[in-house]
Amino acid sequence: MSPEKFDIVIVGGGLVGLATAMALTQQSTARVLVVEAETELAAHQSGHNSGVIHSGLYYKPGSLKARNCVAGRELMYAFCAEHGVAYDRCGKLVVAINSSQLPALDELERRGAANGLAGLCRVTPEQIREREPHVSAVAGLEVPETGIVDYKGVAREYARLAQQAGGTIEKQARVVAVQQRGDGLTIETTRGEFACGNLINCAGLQSDRVAQMCGVETGVRIIPFRGEYYQLIPSRESLVRDLIYPVPDARFPFLGVHFTRMIQGGIEAGPNAVLALARHGYTRTSFSPRDVASLVGYGGFWRMAARYWRTGCGELYRSWSRRAFVRALQMLVPELRYDDIVPAGAGVRAQAVAPNGTLVDDFVIAERERMIHVVNAPSPAATASISIGRTIAELAVRNFSLSMQRRL
Repeated sequence: MSPEKFDIVIVGGGLVGLATAMALTQQSTARVLVVEAETELAAHQSGHNSGVIHSGLYYKPGSLKARNCVAGRELMYAFCAEHGVAYDRCGKLVVAINSSQLPALDELERRGAANGLAGLCRVTPEQIREREPHVSAVAGLEVPETGIVDYKGVAREYARLAQQAGGTIEKQARVVAVQQRGDGLTIETTRGEFACGNLINCAGLQSDRVAQMCGVETGVRIIPFRGEYYQLIPSRESLVRDLIYPVPDARFPFLGVHFTRMIQGGIEAGPNAVLALARHGYTRTSFSPRDVASLVGYGGFWRMAARYWRTGCGELYRSWSRRAFVRALQMLVPELRYDDIVPAGAGVRAQAVAPNGTLVDDFVIAERERMIHVVNAPSPAATASISIGRTIAELAVRNFSLSMQRRL
C-alpha cells in the first residue's frame, strides 16, 4: 500500500510547528501534515515555559529575535482575545539591585526604545515600591507590553484552526528516517510512512537530529539546558504582584531567576539554567546515554564548558541547594524566606551551540532543496510563534514552488 501523500510534512507539534501549519492551511491549498512524536501537542519547550508574552526588550535591534518578538507579541495578544485563550497584559519590572547594574539597565532601555516599546518607562526606587512593595532595587524599567498567557491553550487553538482548514495532525509519530525518492520525500515514522513533496523541520530539541536524517549539516548542535522552578506558597504570594526580573547577564541568552505570576494562578520563581543529561530530562536524575554521547562527542560542547565552567558550577550548586536558590531570589525580594517556596516544575531549553563553543543567540533557519529546517528557535519563539509561522510559510511558498492560493 502506498503511503499517504502530502504537499508538506511539518515535523514537530510545538507552537512553532503548529503556527506554521495554521498559516499554511489558512492561506494556501497545500495538503499539510504535522507529525508529533509525543502523545500530546506542546509536550516539551512549548508546554514547559514560564508562560510569558515577551515585549522585545532584550534583543539586539534588527535581529530576527527582535523583529519577530515585537510583531509576534501583538499578534499573540490579538489571537488570544479573538479565540478566547486566557492571557493578561500585566506588564513587568526589570530592576537593578545595585549601581553596578545601571549601565546594563541603560542598555536595556536603549534596546527597548530601538525595538519600539512605546510604553517603556524608567522608574525610581519609590516608584518600584509603589508597584512591587517588597522589591529592593536602585532603579528599574517598567515594561507594560509584557504579559502572561496559557501557551498550551494557544497550541490547542493553533491545532484546531489548522485542522479546521484541512490540515492533518498525527501524534505518536516519531520520525525515524527521511528518504529522498523520485521527486519527493518519504518520511518514516513510528506511525508508518508518509510521502511528501517538502519538509519543514520544527522539531525543537531534536531539530539538529532531524536535519541530520535529511543529510543536512546545520553547523550547530543542540545542547539541552534544564530550567528548574519553585513556587511561592499561597500564604506568601502577596510578596509578588506581577512579574519581577533582574538585569540579565549579557554574556548568556538566559534571563536569570525571576518571579512570574502565572495565568492559572500562583507565583513561579526561577528558572536556573543547568546542563541536562537528557534532551527530555526534566529531573536532576534524568539520563540518556545517547544524549550524553552526543554532548561529549561534540567539540563545541567542550569549548563552551571551558569558557563558562565557573558559571555552570554556580548554576549546578543552585540546582542542588535550595538555600542558594533562595539567596538568588532574595536579591530581588529580601523578605523571602527559605520556607516560602516549594519545588515546582522544570523545562528543558534547546540551546544551539556553534563548533567554537558560542551560544547561538538568534533564530537559525537552514533552507535546502525541498526543506526548511528551524534549527534554533529560542525564547521568544513562543511569543513570536505566529510571526515565525507566517515567515516560514512565506519561505515555503517561495522555495517549494507550490501552487498557493489564499483561502477565502
